[in-house]
Amino acid sequence: MRRSTFIIPVLVVIAAGILSALFIVDEREKALVLQFGRVVDVKEDPGLAFKIPLIQEVVKYDDRILSREVGPLEVTPLDDRRLVVDAFARYRISDVRQFRQAVGVGGVAAAESRLDSILRAQTREILGSVSSNDILSSDRAALMLRIRNGAIAEARALGLEVIDVRLKRTDLPQANLDATFARMRAEREREAADEIARGEEAAQRVRAQADRTVVELVSEARREAEIVRGEADAERNRIFAEAFGEDEDFFRFYRSLNAYQRAFLAENSTMVLSPDSEFFQFFKSATGE
Repeated sequence: MRRSTFIIPVLVVIAAGILSALFIVDEREKALVLQFGRVVDVKEDPGLAFKIPLIQEVVKYDDRILSREVGPLEVTPLDDRRLVVDAFARYRISDVRQFRQAVGVGGVAAAESRLDSILRAQTREILGSVSSNDILSSDRAALMLRIRNGAIAEARALGLEVIDVRLKRTDLPQANLDATFARMRAEREREAADEIARGEEAAQRVRAQADRTVVELVSEARREAEIVRGEADAERNRIFAEAFGEDEDFFRFYRSLNAYQRAFLAENSTMVLSPDSEFFQFFKSATGE
């Protein structure tokens, strides 16, 4: 009984020691074995690995490609036209031993802080050596490649491999942006005023031409009407003359009837004439009474 009581705790301690000596390296990770803070082994292959319990510890780092956002950065190109740039980088930990020596216990957070400084410095240097038109043109890809190549050498000292650097946004500062928008608005308003003025001028020309055309058409119509009226009057006079020549008495009688009709159109017409006036000659009897 006493023997089993002694053996079981020993077995438990041995099992705990064996378990604490084992650790698993995931395929997405790299592991460092530290002994009193000093790197004694690097485990990069996935699977089971061993360490000395209580004396050694294991620190794991992500072996995947990581992304890092670089906050808004103000740069001044050669033409002194300030720009605000947002960028991001893709990187991975290529040398975990050197990475640990460079950043210590700060880990990824400390490395990313130093990587930010490197990217900011390279971005300012590269974009400051060209004009703003180059930054906003198709040469932008070449500029991003230059920033990446410049950051690679400095990041290598941190045990990092910079894979790619991209510029996400390139804008004017807010004050410059407001001034640019105000200038663009003023230019558009001026162009709109010019267009309105040209439209009014064209409208005046069209109206003047239309008025002239109206006057010409009315004058032409009146002239043609006068010609037609004159020809009609001439034809009428010709017919009257021919009728007068055919039968003067009948023509005189017809004209007198038309005169009577026009004279007595209104009701209660009153005419004061001499009884022997020729106007009523056809009202007299054949005997002269």
